[in-house]
Amino acid sequence: MDQPLEARCDHCKQTRPVFLYQPDHDFHLTGITCEWCARDKQPLLCTRCFSAETLREENTPGHPDDEAMAAFFVQAAQNNGRILARQEADKTTCDGIAAATEQARDTP
Repeated sequence: MDQPLEARCDHCKQTRPVFLYQPDHDFHLTGITCEWCARDKQPLLCTRCFSAETLREENTPGHPDDEAMAAFFVQAAQNNGRILARQEADKTTCDGIAAATEQARDTP
């Protein structure tokens, strides 16, 4: 089994097994670049600093434009789901009426 790379952590400056920190968030819809994406070089962080950086990223509020765009897409997806469910229910009703009409025609 391979051993993790041991190097100096870019945050706490201690020599430990390190990992390349890469932000874990959605792409930016408005083209606004956050502090994590704007870094020239993502840091090598030990597990402790990696966890702290991840927590800080999760707790940092997003840009209002990004939040508004995400809310818009969530609302649109919910509306599409309701529309599709209504269309399916209407189709089922129409199919039932058509079947009943056909059955009534076949009955002497």
